[in-house]
Amino acid sequence: MNRQSGFTLTELMIVATIVAILLGIGLPSFKYVTTSNRMSSEVNSLLGDMQYARSEAVREGQTVTVCASTDGATCAGGVTPAWQSGWIVFSDANGNQTVDATDVVLRVKNRFAGQDTFSAAVGAVTFNREGFAVALPNAGLLMTLHDSTSNVGYTRCLQVGFVGSLKTQTHASLASCT
Repeated sequence: MNRQSGFTLTELMIVATIVAILLGIGLPSFKYVTTSNRMSSEVNSLLGDMQYARSEAVREGQTVTVCASTDGATCAGGVTPAWQSGWIVFSDANGNQTVDATDVVLRVKNRFAGQDTFSAAVGAVTFNREGFAVALPNAGLLMTLHDSTSNVGYTRCLQVGFVGSLKTQTHASLASCT
């Protein structure tokens, strides 16, 4: 008797079909998970630095500012500040939202690695010595983070209230977060 070991072409095709089906189901959800986690990480990075700035303002008893920055040393100006280019947290003794010679830069966040965009109506948020956010638009501030595809499912927002409250949102939890 001649015995042969291995598997047949039919068995190989069945296994290949099962693998293709599993990959077809798994890859889209893996992309969602990785993109969603990256977006959450980016918005939480700014949230953490805002909370740090607020606590430092109260601890130091003077104003502390968080502003968009492209070079890690000065605040970026412009009509639409590019927060995705990075930001800095600094002690702002005179509260002018500008890094002066006597101001100390406390933290620096560098540019995002991807093509995500972080937009806001202002280029700086200042916390006074009581922890209140000052010089915000009338309704507070909503900072919006979009991924490179602008898919609303990945969009994250950071709300800054007048009393210094900070909260992250998604489109599902806040309709204006788009």
